[in-house]
Amino acid sequence: MTAELTAHELIAKHRPTLDQALEAIRTRAYWSPHPEHPKAYGEHSSLDAAAGKAAFDALLGHRIDLGQPGTDDWTGGEVSPYGIELGVTYPHADVDTLLPAMRSGQRAWRDAGAQARAVVCLEILKRISDRTHEFAHAVMHTSGQAFMMAFQAGGPHAQDRGLEAVAYAYAEQVRTPGTAEWSKPQGKRDPLALTKTFTPVPRGIALVIGCNTFPTWNGYPGLFASLATGNAVLVKPHPRAVLPLALTVQVARQVLAEAGFDPNLVALTTEHPGEGIARTLATRPEIKIIDYTGSTAFGDWLEANARQAQVYTEKAGVNTVLVESTDQYKGMLSNLAFSLSLYSGQMCTTPQNLLIPRDGIRTDEGPKTYDEVVADIARAVDGLLGDDARANALLGAIVNPDVKARLEAAAGLGEVALASREIANPEFPDAVVRTPVIVKLDGAKPDDEAAYMSECFGPVSFAVAVDSAADAVELLRRTVREKGAMTVGAYTVDADVERAVEEVCLEEAAQLSLNLVGGVYVNQTAAFSDFHGSGGNPAANAALCDGAFVANRFRVIEVRREG
Repeated sequence: MTAELTAHELIAKHRPTLDQALEAIRTRAYWSPHPEHPKAYGEHSSLDAAAGKAAFDALLGHRIDLGQPGTDDWTGGEVSPYGIELGVTYPHADVDTLLPAMRSGQRAWRDAGAQARAVVCLEILKRISDRTHEFAHAVMHTSGQAFMMAFQAGGPHAQDRGLEAVAYAYAEQVRTPGTAEWSKPQGKRDPLALTKTFTPVPRGIALVIGCNTFPTWNGYPGLFASLATGNAVLVKPHPRAVLPLALTVQVARQVLAEAGFDPNLVALTTEHPGEGIARTLATRPEIKIIDYTGSTAFGDWLEANARQAQVYTEKAGVNTVLVESTDQYKGMLSNLAFSLSLYSGQMCTTPQNLLIPRDGIRTDEGPKTYDEVVADIARAVDGLLGDDARANALLGAIVNPDVKARLEAAAGLGEVALASREIANPEFPDAVVRTPVIVKLDGAKPDDEAAYMSECFGPVSFAVAVDSAADAVELLRRTVREKGAMTVGAYTVDADVERAVEEVCLEEAAQLSLNLVGGVYVNQTAAFSDFHGSGGNPAANAALCDGAFVANRFRVIEVRREG
């Protein structure tokens, strides 16, 4: 490393944070080094809200030149879901030039060792954290998230997930000692003696294929897991959400160079409209790891065709909440209303199907019929979003025309319990803001099954009438097994029903939340404690984060010497 960023300085600066992260993933207790509140970022300093907004505004209409080899063109065209044309352009790569350049720095990066790689990654994350306000605007204007959600989910929560991946990567790499003295007794003869060394070695170049809705939150785990295990990382963002990941690559390249490593260990490539460069890159022999978040169709294609690579996918699922009984009816309604509304349902963890017995449920307010429960959920959503200012802060904007089309088509699938309505955003008049729709469906009708057994991504929920709690449990099982689920929720005061739901989730590998009535919601997960996805059902083949997410990104190579 150069004198600019020495190994000693980085270890002294970041080793305590790494140790705390290692302890957090061991205990699963709450911990985060990244503040959630905007005012925590240096009021009246280069880190504050005004400075971050000014930095974002200065990016608009300009080129982000990363100094990468093999840049053969420039691309752009992002338009904010809030109606702003960003006008930022990015490098398009000649991969025949870029990929060899990325490989050239891997030997030094490998030889640096797990600790050096970890603290360099933590320096990258620290510098990103210092620019959280700027990144928040970049996430907001590419994903359509409302500002506070973009700030938190796109900033500290994403940074937490990146740090979590580094901690798991470090733990897995140091599980095996670097050296060992081996001696096998031979009776009266001298023992057999060997000196052995064990070196974690990278697989090669990792490809991160970004998503539109959560470019940093979903992108950082794979990026930092691969980088911390010695791999070079090529980032291919979603065409509508390039800016947050381009800024990330920019920071990573700066830190790598200052630490004496080849900046080409992290690079960016974009695509021309309709080019489909992800498909081309995914089957290149140099690409040994792929991280992908997006549609099931392309995720399945990657798993089937990128045979030379270790592929980690988060695809689509049908998230379900079973409503059987509750002793906190108002709390349940409030919790569900928020879960259905947050970011216009444009989260892979948002509940879609609400399974409710057609004979009704037991509550602390007395029995409630199916129709009453559905009407009360609709009123709770309507009440939550009744004030337009609050609605804009919770809903954000519809991210793309496909989501809007699904929302508008959903009303024709059954009886509408809650109609979607348009909301004006005074600050951004061109933003498309819509409240959720809730549609009643019958679990016993084959014609309705096509709707509730398919993911309808966006602010669309189905209140599915079922014959009994037992039928709800079996429908839950079939949904997770056939379609996958990132989240499952259940409301019940019946111990037998609770056990049955839990057993389904254990058998079908789905993450379960029970009886949430306070400030924790089924569609939110906390880094260092909660697992996002399980890797055990069709919605995703990996969890964020666990040992399995990082351990196969490197191999341990042994050298044996006599004497």
